[in-house]
Parts: sequence; C-alpha cells; structure tokens
Amino acid sequence: MREVVTRRYSRLQQENRELPGLILVDGGIGQLHSAAEALDRLGVINQPLAAIAKREEIIYVCGQESEPVVIDHHSPILHVVQMVRDEAHRFAVTFHRKRRQMRDRSSELLEIPGIGQQTRKRLLQHFGSLRAVQQAGPAALAAVVTKPQAEAIRDYFERLAVS
Repeated sequence: MREVVTRRYSRLQQENRELPGLILVDGGIGQLHSAAEALDRLGVINQPLAAIAKREEIIYVCGQESEPVVIDHHSPILHVVQMVRDEAHRFAVTFHRKRRQMRDRSSELLEIPGIGQQTRKRLLQHFGSLRAVQQAGPAALAAVVTKPQAEAIRDYFERLAVS
C-alpha cells in the first residue's frame, strides 16, 4: 500500500495535478496507516483519507480510527463504496493476470535450446516483447545474441508456425 500510494501521489505532485477530494483505500486500519504514512512522507497534509474493511464493511477515517463509521447494510452509500472497492479489485486482478500472462509467455524463450535467463532478458529488453522477438529477422536477432542462438530462435518459431 505504501509503495502504491507513494508512486501514485508523487506522480500527481510532479505533474502539478490536483489531489482527489478523498482517497479511499481497500483494507483496514493497517492499510489506512500505511497510506497515511506514504502521504506524510510526500508532504501531503490535510488530505481526506479513509479505508473500508471488507468483512465488517466498516469505514475507518484517518485521524478518527477509534470511531469507525458503520453504514447500514441496506444503505445506498454502502453500496457505492462497495462498488468502488469491487472496481479497484477488478482492475488489480486484471492487471496482475495480464502481467502473469506476459511473464509466462516470455518464459517460452527458455524452451529454446541454448537460451537461458540472461539471454531471454536481453532479448526482451532489446525487442520489448515476445512477439517482436518472434518477428525479428536473423540479422536483428544476431545483433543481440550469438549466430547459433539466433538460428535456434528462428528455427523454434518457424516450427511453431508450421504446427
């Protein structure tokens, strides 16, 4: 939480953008305090900050943790807060699935004989993606890896294309 809040709000500061009217974090008091600490380190003061604890559906307001806000389970306000939280979860899950998928796909390079972790990393840094490595010609590959490795990569992807 500390890292995410630091990255997000330091970027807003660098871009001279306005801070939101309320920062709502997912989690209980621990997450609330982590977010507050990150904002303090950035020099952000008087920023409304609250956290929603999932199981209890209790809202903790920064500076008033001893008096959590308990909203009626049938209240439309609670439903709006839950929708915001659920959307944040959906966004995070989608992001992590995409990252995991890209990581797993890029490990396909490790199936090629003669290609190890370092070479895989060098290829992905140079070309940017597995697809770009697949589409690279022999000369472009040979500029990054040895000629035998470049041939092995081309052979591997050509065999995949045929099957």
